[in-house]
Amino acid sequence: MSKGLTYRDAGVDIDAGNELIKRIAPACKATHRPEILSGLGGFAALAELPSRYQQPVLVTGTDGVGTKLKLAIENNRHDSVGQDLVAMCANDVLVTGAEPFLFLDYYATGKLDVDVAERVINGIAHGCQLAGCALVGGETAEMPGFYRSGDYDLAGFCIGVVERRDIVHGRNIAVGHKLIGLASSGPHSNGYSLIRRIVEDKGVELASTLLDELMAPTRIYAKSTLALRERVTVSGMAHITGGGIIENLPRMFTDDGIAALVDLDSWTWPTVFNWLAQAGNVEQSEMLRTFNCGIGFVLCVEADAVDATLDILEANGETATVIGEIVTPDAAVQAGQLLI
Repeated sequence: MSKGLTYRDAGVDIDAGNELIKRIAPACKATHRPEILSGLGGFAALAELPSRYQQPVLVTGTDGVGTKLKLAIENNRHDSVGQDLVAMCANDVLVTGAEPFLFLDYYATGKLDVDVAERVINGIAHGCQLAGCALVGGETAEMPGFYRSGDYDLAGFCIGVVERRDIVHGRNIAVGHKLIGLASSGPHSNGYSLIRRIVEDKGVELASTLLDELMAPTRIYAKSTLALRERVTVSGMAHITGGGIIENLPRMFTDDGIAALVDLDSWTWPTVFNWLAQAGNVEQSEMLRTFNCGIGFVLCVEADAVDATLDILEANGETATVIGEIVTPDAAVQAGQLLI
């Protein structure tokens, strides 16, 4: 009698999945928070809300890494894309004033390579440590025939928590408030379809230095921003993701009677953005609506809080710069300025 078909014959290796869970357990354990009531490997994660909150509000966000993954796969750079995944979700949650609390991931591939998946998920755990959230679970989906050999995709899900009275909603932003930009580490996880097009059109052999700049993991601004909010009132925040400063900065406003005047000469673009603009012949306006161009996060504070804000952020490891101010929509614009 011939041996019957197995799930492994169909391309799904349950044993490999079990081995992955065993390998990543220490990294997940390192992200543990005292509110977590369950361990890794269950059907669902259990957590109680942090006890210090009187009126806790849950904040949710989800995102992916996008086509930056193609560069990671093609160049064996799997260790940092997990941090990208956490950052894209946690920074979004952060703009509401919430602290990142819980994180889950979804890892999908055609055939599970345990070594690669371990590197990716260890990177996710590292990102969770930077964000202060617990990696409480996820899903590893092995789908033969659905992805090309060696390919994988990532999605992340972040839950944050904020005191109701401390929600940052942007309604208190007023003319005269200052905009503080926090430096990015590079393109973060946005614009990589254009980046890859530039590289392909130019036939560029990615030197290690350029590849390092393109693959630099997305900065996570949680700990520095939460430390700032303990001492300074922040009236608005924006995560500069897809759409760049032009698309994302106005998302902090709730009032049509105000605008942001950005001084484009107030910070120096990292070399990778200058290279992309020159190599791809990309106009400045297109750069600003595609990439972060060196500013990954923006905070809005009152003018008399600027000095304290810069001191606190820099003490917490950020490169912070005053990049503009809140004005009326009819404000005069000079050379080197952008009215949004």
